[in-house]
Amino acid sequence: MDPDFWHKKWEANEIAFHEGAANPLLVRHFQALGLAPGARVFVPLCGKSHDLHWLLAHGFEVAGAELSRLAVEQLFTELGVTPEITEIGPLERFAAEGITVFVGDIFDLTHEVLGPVAAIYDRAALVALPEAMRARYAAHLVHLTHHARQLLITFDYDQSLTVGPPFAVHEHEVRRLYGAAYHPTLLEKHPLKGGLRGVGPVVEDVWKLERR
Repeated sequence: MDPDFWHKKWEANEIAFHEGAANPLLVRHFQALGLAPGARVFVPLCGKSHDLHWLLAHGFEVAGAELSRLAVEQLFTELGVTPEITEIGPLERFAAEGITVFVGDIFDLTHEVLGPVAAIYDRAALVALPEAMRARYAAHLVHLTHHARQLLITFDYDQSLTVGPPFAVHEHEVRRLYGAAYHPTLLEKHPLKGGLRGVGPVVEDVWKLERR
């Protein structure tokens, strides 16, 4: 996906993908990861998601990666904290108590810069990427986090009916992308009320990925 596409979305405030509250599927299934209190959770392509607020409120430490600096500035404003901003190579690091977000291309983020994480929460990253980029992204995520367990939410629908993002990522693709590194378990198939842009039916699939 062209980075300019996302920059323009944020600059024009065309962020219908931004939910006004924590995702109900996160709330319902996050405990399936079995994390200890205070565990560090990585949220790729995090935007200014209310899911980050939820994770912080439940005592987890958050690490995020986001292309749009504007989104990250808005996130910290909404959290009511002033971040310390430092440059790390091609990335910027926004940090405050309990949360660190790296601004820039996620493929420029390394394990050494990210640091250890206990889990990944991916609601908006894999589904935001066109098919040609997903294998590279999945491999990078596995390497970046040293196979950290993952809660993954995907969309399952007829891609021919509408143009993504969010893109359809079917069960066979999840297993193809992650099956070598993880044991994928489908936790729920949740019909999305109203579909996507009026197109349906659409199902949200919730996956738990445990390291092999």
